[in-house]
Amino acid sequence: MTRHLNKDTVVCMSLAARPSNFGTRFHNFLYDALDLDYLYKAFTTTDLAGAIGGIRALGIRGCAISMPFKEACIPMVDEMDPSAKAIDSVNTIVNTNGYLKAYNTDYIAIAKLLAEHQVSNQLTFALRGSGGMAKAVACALKDAGFKKGVIVARNEEAGKHLAGLYGFEWAAEMDGIQVDLLINVTPIGMAGGAEAETLAFAEEAINAAQVVFDVVALPPETPLIRYARAQGKKVITGAEVFAIQAVEQFVLYTGIRPDDELFQQAAKYARG
Repeated sequence: MTRHLNKDTVVCMSLAARPSNFGTRFHNFLYDALDLDYLYKAFTTTDLAGAIGGIRALGIRGCAISMPFKEACIPMVDEMDPSAKAIDSVNTIVNTNGYLKAYNTDYIAIAKLLAEHQVSNQLTFALRGSGGMAKAVACALKDAGFKKGVIVARNEEAGKHLAGLYGFEWAAEMDGIQVDLLINVTPIGMAGGAEAETLAFAEEAINAAQVVFDVVALPPETPLIRYARAQGKKVITGAEVFAIQAVEQFVLYTGIRPDDELFQQAAKYARG
């Protein structure tokens, strides 16, 4: 069904350092399929405070928040849902009559994928990164019962803090570390960046692992995922994370939960 934009069309958006078309395609596909008078558009910004103020001032219904804004936007919202407050990280803002409430649907996505892929909590893991998404992943791992893991982060203060929050170890680099589960939560391998063709972990570490998880959604197959697949490893991709957290955002924005068949169609369309 063809929708026509009008003065009452509800606008949702995303903010990221490097916007992709995934969320735009995913949400707009569902708006079309469900005949909703909504529009979704991706943005980037060098003025985060101005952008968040614009959400409030212009009546933007919802905004997805990606790297590197997940923690920086916290002082700019009116309320933190427990999903965001528990890990001090935001990936979703919902605007209700000028009142901005922050949520985090990343945690939900990570927890679901660990369960769906039957990743044993007896595995040892290395989590590269210490930002907002890393907090969501570390919390999901802890809640899933993982006991032995290391946070790999060059930022010693942030890395040690995150490791301490959930009872894991910290290391500045992977030197000599071999684990069963590797998780990348940094921009390494992200399209458009200086490290777009770089492996987030050394080949030796990937070869020794059983499962490789990359939260980077663009491209759908990062260098890490491509290499791990070639070695016959079980992989979990950022596109999977993005789709699950995006449908939770869709529910927050619209109050409608698409059925699983429609969700799968939207996810497939979004991957292009």
